Amino acid sequence: MTMAAPSEAPAVVRTSSSRVGRSGPVAWMALPALAMFLLFGVVPLVGVLALSFAQWDGLGAIHTAGLSNWRSVLSDPSLPHTVLVTFEIMILSWAVQTPMSLLLGVFLAGRQRYRALLAVLYFIPLLLSSAAIAITYKALLDPNFGLGAGLHLSFLAQDWLGKSNLAVGVVIFVVSWQFIPFHSLIYQGGVRQIPTSMYEAASIDGAGRIRQFFSITVPQLKYTIITSSTLMVVGSLTFFDLIFVLTAGGPGDATRVLALDMYKRGFQANLMGPASVIAVMLVLLGLVLALLLRRLGGSTTASQQEGA
Repeated sequence: MTMAAPSEAPAVVRTSSSRVGRSGPVAWMALPALAMFLLFGVVPLVGVLALSFAQWDGLGAIHTAGLSNWRSVLSDPSLPHTVLVTFEIMILSWAVQTPMSLLLGVFLAGRQRYRALLAVLYFIPLLLSSAAIAITYKALLDPNFGLGAGLHLSFLAQDWLGKSNLAVGVVIFVVSWQFIPFHSLIYQGGVRQIPTSMYEAASIDGAGRIRQFFSITVPQLKYTIITSSTLMVVGSLTFFDLIFVLTAGGPGDATRVLALDMYKRGFQANLMGPASVIAVMLVLLGLVLALLLRRLGGSTTASQQEGA
């Protein structure tokens, strides 16, 4: 028994050294991704931040402007309305997409073959270009030559894009139509991770499908909902091409969001400094919202322990 102890010690040393040897190549493999992130993420962000303190028309020389760009943007009387429209579209699109995506994801999580076919069909809108979708809906909603006029339906023949409330509703509908399939896939994957034994036990206890949905499915998808909501909220800050083609920010400024305001200042008014200020504001808003949602959902480790 006295000779057994020395023979066990080298095994521990070999195990720890082998782990160190395996972790070395893994760390080196992450360097290309880190380099790409620094090159295409951090460097442009630093450039935009520096440009927010400069005066530039996009072609000529760059001159320092101090805080004048920030003062002009923050004191602009149209900025509160633009921020309000941005948050309005963000909140309403989240309120429409989340329940629809959750229900579709739960439905598509079934193992039947026809549900797999429907999942493919539902995914088609996400494969289309936002600009192409906007052009299509703009043509369909035209009060004179669109779908309503062709089918002689007075309800559909309204001036959908010429009235403020209707234009905002159209934007939210089109955005939801395009991105609900993506979030449905997220929920589909989340539902399939829920142990079937939980549903079997609930069935034995007499719980129906609706009770199982609210007592098992929704609580188990808490962190999936947080992830999906983060993608929705942060992604809504970058809505530009669809709104630009569909309404161009109109009627008036009813659908003028921050991303569209940034484009108009930078590429139509040739004011790259103020446009960079709005870009920095969008980044800060996205970070704050993502951190708030992460704090609301808790850490990944906590979610894994709770799910286990």
